[in-house]
Amino acid sequence: MCLGIPGRIAAITDPARLMALAEVSGVRREVNLACVADGPLEALVGRWALIHVGFAMSLIDEEEAARTLEALRVLGEAQEALEAMAAGDRALEGQA
Repeated sequence: MCLGIPGRIAAITDPARLMALAEVSGVRREVNLACVADGPLEALVGRWALIHVGFAMSLIDEEEAARTLEALRVLGEAQEALEAMAAGDRALEGQA
């Protein structure tokens, strides 16, 4: 299973290589636009995309980006809770 994380394309960094700077959850990184480049690259600046392993895989709207980011946040909190419960169980097993 692969997971795309929403990121906003901030700038085109290397048009010849279809590279851009995208902001993903506050972190800026270079991504390849080959999968979403169907016109002038500058038209992609400010657009949201699902980013996976350094590639903008598909364009999404801002609403979908917000929903996806919220779902990822909730999943992260659920994972933290599960890890805390598992740590508690291990601690109790050590006391027995």
